[in-house]
Amino acid sequence: MLAGLLTLAACGSDGNESAGSPDTTPASETTSVPAVSDSALESDATAASESGDPSAPADASTTSPDKPAVELPAELPTELQVTELRAGSGPEAASGDLVVVHYVGVRSEDGTEFDNSWDRGSPFTVVLGTGSVIAGWDQGLVGTQAGGRYQLDIPAELGYGDAGAGDIIQPGDALSFVIDVLAVGSPSAAEDQPEITSDVTSEGATEVTFDDLVVGSGEAAAEGDSVLIDLIAFRGDTGEQVDSTWGTGGPFALVLAQDQALPGLVEGIVGMQPGGRRLIRIPSELAFGTEGSPDAGIPAGVDLVVVIDLTAAY
Repeated sequence: MLAGLLTLAACGSDGNESAGSPDTTPASETTSVPAVSDSALESDATAASESGDPSAPADASTTSPDKPAVELPAELPTELQVTELRAGSGPEAASGDLVVVHYVGVRSEDGTEFDNSWDRGSPFTVVLGTGSVIAGWDQGLVGTQAGGRYQLDIPAELGYGDAGAGDIIQPGDALSFVIDVLAVGSPSAAEDQPEITSDVTSEGATEVTFDDLVVGSGEAAAEGDSVLIDLIAFRGDTGEQVDSTWGTGGPFALVLAQDQALPGLVEGIVGMQPGGRRLIRIPSELAFGTEGSPDAGIPAGVDLVVVIDLTAAY
């Protein structure tokens, strides 16, 4: 149901049937992670051999100009070293938090790159303290802040130890990463779902309208940005709640692009500031159109009303 609410499904608004769908898996369970999930960040080194050689260096022809260089440590690290290269702001990441990052990783010994997210153009989301990544990340990202850049120099025992990973990371290798933290958020619990007392009905709307229930702060979300959101969805004709992401592993990652999400949802979120809560009324033709979405609990021709909590925009 959540995927139907957040994506532009084939049964969506008229004229957009051929548009693709983004990954709308909760940020804490995202399946669209880059090759890093099968290589140097994966806590289970055996995953590196399951899908070819994801640890191979990126093709030079695809190298992003934004990818930073990694300055090798003067000596191979024997304990975790975290160096702040650029200060961030906002809440410090804690164990259990969602952290969205871009990264590049190299062997500390000779600087051979084994993985990076910049060349793929796809940030990576991790929930700290769950053991889903190497221990050097689980420990080293605690205390980081959105907007910050950090170097992690990780001894072998907090990386892949004597096992190594893929073709590049050898047994006993120390690893060095430069990491840009794009967003930090806390998983949403079901008991924290806000009580909505505003009118959540909408029938026959011809344009997207919204009411800001809580005004956030900071830079507003713009079209093309990625966002972390929680969402409560209602049938516009009856006001019945049909779904909620609270307590289901969110916040959810969403790209604010007309070809990757419901057009009305994109239009309604643009302009929100992190920390804000917005009630958005979406006409049927900018939601699920004349086909409706049975999986999402929205009949044909019915308006969609959502309440969005914006955790971060990046």
